[in-house]
Amino acid sequence: MSGLKTVDVARRAGCSVQQVRNLERDGVLPPVARTASGYRVYAEVHVAAALAYRLLAAGSGPAEGRAIVRAAHGDVHRAPALLDAAHARLHAERTGLARAVEAARAISGEPIAEVRASDALTVSELAAALGVRASTLRHWEGEGLVTADRAGPRRARRYSPAQVRDARVVHQLRLAGYRIGPLRALVPELRRSPGELAAVLAAREAVLAARSRALLDGAAALSAVLAAGGDGTAGRATGRDEA
Repeated sequence: MSGLKTVDVARRAGCSVQQVRNLERDGVLPPVARTASGYRVYAEVHVAAALAYRLLAAGSGPAEGRAIVRAAHGDVHRAPALLDAAHARLHAERTGLARAVEAARAISGEPIAEVRASDALTVSELAAALGVRASTLRHWEGEGLVTADRAGPRRARRYSPAQVRDARVVHQLRLAGYRIGPLRALVPELRRSPGELAAVLAAREAVLAARSRALLDGAAALSAVLAAGGDGTAGRATGRDEA
């Protein structure tokens, strides 16, 4: 079917009419044919491109979704390569999440005994134990994600067992793909209920599964764009759409 209106493309791609116009403006849709009187004429490839963008954006983010679909209009090799890179990044997030789930089981099962001075770690000791830089721990502290006691005349940081556990939780959540912003709201809840860490990671797993499905479905729509060669001229003669 050819000679589609903007509203037809929007309805079939699951987006708004304004989004269709924005995608055309941004080069995510291929060039749109017009009649002699200047009316837009959309075709099946525009539906596929809009749908591919919506799904790929859900799977890998709007910027990457735009880049992948734009590439499909002019470079049949670059678009699949960009899609492969998106899958690879998602796989890396899944790997990090798997490590975080395993660590969470160990962390949640560790009792925090009565604190003794000898149990505390310095910033360099904790950084070495986690495999991060000391500056990373200081950054987390500045963001309110971890806390440290200050001891001695130099006010050196010392981490109690409970504070070490908090740092380990933050480290695992970072490996699982959580950004600093969301962690600011999440970490205080986990301090109050440490047992909730497994549920948090399960929710993260559900998000990654949804993104994987979006990338899979987006790849099918992208294939239709590539098959059409990104040519939007199929509906040139009908003139059914608004200017």
